[in-house]
Amino acid sequence: MKRYTVGIDLGTSNTVVAYAETGSDDIRVLAIDQLVGLGEVAARPLLPSVRYHAAPGEISGDDLQLPWQSAASAAARRTVFGRLAATLGAQVPGRLVASAKSWLSHAAVDRTAPILPWGADEEVGKISPVAASASYLGYVAAAWNHHFPDARLEDQDVILTVPASFDEGARALTLEAARMAGLPALRLLEEPQAALYDWLFHHRQTLDADLAQTRLVLICDVGGGTTDLTLIRVDMQDGQPQLTRIGVGNHLMLGGDNMDLALAHVAEARLGPAQTRLSASGLSQLVARCRAAKEQLLGAQAPEAVTVTLLGAGSRLVGGARSVEVTRQEVEQLVVDGFFPKVSSSERPGRARGAIVEFGLPYASDPAVTRHVAAFLSQHAAQSRSALDLPQTQDDALPMPDTLLLNGGVFRAEALAGRIADTLGSWRGSPLNVLHNADPDVAVARGAVAYARARSGQAPRIGGGSPRSYFLVLEDGASGQQGICLLPRGTEEGQEIHLKDRTFALRLGHPVQFHLVSSVADTAYQPGELADLASADFIRLPPIATVVQPRGASGPKETPVQITTSLTEVGTLEVHCHEIADASQRWRLEFQLRGNEAPAAASTANKADTLHPSLPQAIETIDRTFGARSQGVDPKEVKRLRAQLEQLLGAREQWDSALLRELFAAFWERAKRRRRTADHERLWLNLAGYCVRPGFGYPLDEWRVEQLWSLYDQGIQYVNENQNWSEWWTLWRRAAGGLDESAQLRLLDDMAFYLQPPGSAHVRKPPGPTRSGYADMVRLAGSLENIAAERKIEVAEWLLTRLRKPSENNQSWWAVGRIGARRPFYGSAHGVVPADVAAQWVDAILALDWKKVEPAAFAATQIARMTGDRTRDLPDETRGAVVRRLEAANAPQSWIAMVREAVELDAADEGRVFGEALPAGLKLIGGAP
Repeated sequence: MKRYTVGIDLGTSNTVVAYAETGSDDIRVLAIDQLVGLGEVAARPLLPSVRYHAAPGEISGDDLQLPWQSAASAAARRTVFGRLAATLGAQVPGRLVASAKSWLSHAAVDRTAPILPWGADEEVGKISPVAASASYLGYVAAAWNHHFPDARLEDQDVILTVPASFDEGARALTLEAARMAGLPALRLLEEPQAALYDWLFHHRQTLDADLAQTRLVLICDVGGGTTDLTLIRVDMQDGQPQLTRIGVGNHLMLGGDNMDLALAHVAEARLGPAQTRLSASGLSQLVARCRAAKEQLLGAQAPEAVTVTLLGAGSRLVGGARSVEVTRQEVEQLVVDGFFPKVSSSERPGRARGAIVEFGLPYASDPAVTRHVAAFLSQHAAQSRSALDLPQTQDDALPMPDTLLLNGGVFRAEALAGRIADTLGSWRGSPLNVLHNADPDVAVARGAVAYARARSGQAPRIGGGSPRSYFLVLEDGASGQQGICLLPRGTEEGQEIHLKDRTFALRLGHPVQFHLVSSVADTAYQPGELADLASADFIRLPPIATVVQPRGASGPKETPVQITTSLTEVGTLEVHCHEIADASQRWRLEFQLRGNEAPAAASTANKADTLHPSLPQAIETIDRTFGARSQGVDPKEVKRLRAQLEQLLGAREQWDSALLRELFAAFWERAKRRRRTADHERLWLNLAGYCVRPGFGYPLDEWRVEQLWSLYDQGIQYVNENQNWSEWWTLWRRAAGGLDESAQLRLLDDMAFYLQPPGSAHVRKPPGPTRSGYADMVRLAGSLENIAAERKIEVAEWLLTRLRKPSENNQSWWAVGRIGARRPFYGSAHGVVPADVAAQWVDAILALDWKKVEPAAFAATQIARMTGDRTRDLPDETRGAVVRRLEAANAPQSWIAMVREAVELDAADEGRVFGEALPAGLKLIGGAP
């Protein structure tokens, strides 16, 4: 038996540890030893979830030594945790890793790549969000093991809490962080449930009376980084509550960080001229100061005003300091009215054209927590009516919970707790029963320990099973709009769901990948049921994959399998394929969370019968040209293949993703015959590339592009045909989004000799035949978003040098714009070219005559595009200059809006960025990795 049960709340702002001896009702909070000043160690219940990366020689090892460290090891690491890290980070911005938990759920970046501190200088050592989370858990383990040397943390019963809104990717990454910290065996518990378990524990002697009138509890957990919503149904049986979780909210990046940022924006406007924005590091410092001011002004016995001081930089650290005054009235108006406005129950979150982005994180575009609560209650209206014994009607009246539990650090402020309770009471027509949460900072960690008591039968346990339904995306000819339900919402832990009526062909000897989506909607699905993925709120998950080795070289190349799913005791989704002929053959599918490092796909669901009716004829036509036998096709007919396909299938621009990928399969199966003549090769390269564009976004694209890449070393046969070279580079530009960094670097290295300015000896001519198709090489080079920023800058500088001569193709400006773009088309946001470098390129574009250089306007738009992330955005004056030139050039209003504010591209501009129109319907099944 484990000696201790330990609950760990790995929070966005703070990490808390609670524990109890097994069988004991004495739940305690561990005071964690940490640096609170230089050379000063003290035990505190809250460990700030931050780490400071000190500069060489900035702090001595003696000042960083912890009880379990030597001074030498402390000096070597130069990493500061805890309260001192937060203090140093507020004084020296750009070296503090913060909000790692928020980054774990941000799928637009590679969460395993070293990207934090976001926007920091290159000399600051960076780590990944996963490694940062692992370091906090590792620190906790070291502190625990120092305090309990005879009961090491890895040997105890550990429960780690996560937001209920975390998807499978974020949960899997949390488990990976725990494994890296030496804690491979633990359970996950949703934070809102943990908060309720803590309340149940405190009221364990009087639950029958305290919950006698309760039927439906809303748990509203607003922490530093997320707003987490959960509904719990309460049924009284024999005087004891039976608790069932009936709904959780989607991931909502909205919390205390947003409030601090909003207050910092107010203070920033007073620090200098309206057109001058602080740097990312300056804003980071200001946010930290505003956080302290907010907590003081919303706390008990708050002063009327607080002075916020922003220090200068370098030698002007003191002399360059600027101060502004923030009043209590302003904070109440900004935070209380801005984030918890009094709205009607019919109001819903506004849908801005783009999310608010700051420090690289995409925050919720509507900051009103109360509107998000109204949307959440509407989403789960049917289940709520059932819990409240109300008739199932179709009217707009929200079925309101009768009880409210608030959790999260922001609700320490009575003004915020009172505002949300009053708003919900006005919707209900009478006050809610508010369950008192004495200490929201530690409730989740304590509740995790109390949960262990419930698991052993010593207290009521919250049931409800999986909070989500999971679906396998099908290739159905309608751009991926159908899915098979793998695991319905409400499935209990450990219960296996076997799709006995669905059979899949599993390819052997190749990585196999499946695409999943999930939904928190309360629609009742059955296992194996087909669902229309365009009709509800579905969230795309990371793909799941495995590799199944064949039984010997002469064995079958594929085998019929069925899928079994379950919700593990850890709280994560588990998916297995098992062979129909031999049930003992079972393969687990693992979530792939490393972007382009994920194994490629080989086979997925059944093909639906809704593809173009003329597809068989089209494949026969392709086979006449590229089939095993020549079939007497004359050269004119080879050249007419594209026209013949359009005659059968309609205009090429109207071919949707499913049809394109079927055509690609036909071309791929006949790839060996592409070299019959120069015309065969040219046509195959053109059509195969067109059918696989943009290389990602459709099920199996990873596999398709990996197979295509296997042809690269073979090159082209007809090396003296310029048009064949042109189609060769165009093929790789179209597929570039599916190529990993190593493949993209290979392409760049093979083109570098031809891209560098004439007369340069920087790169030697590569071996083999002379390559032609320079203009297409330029467009391909501009499309390589997975390479490092340093190489992107090198290519752009080559092009800019060449563009000084009138003979250079003006389309090179398109490539410069793509290379310097603030928002990548498919790459990770951390790989963009630094803003100061990109601003110089904009200056060069502004010096052009845009009437003579057609691509200049859109290139400037891409480089000056507003993201909201100051580490990427260009200075305000530069963007203002671009706006004025765009207006003078009568550019489309959508371009001007992109430079002025954070907005999404429309379909036409997406095609312009990519270089040609994208397949119809591609966005319906997901966007860039």
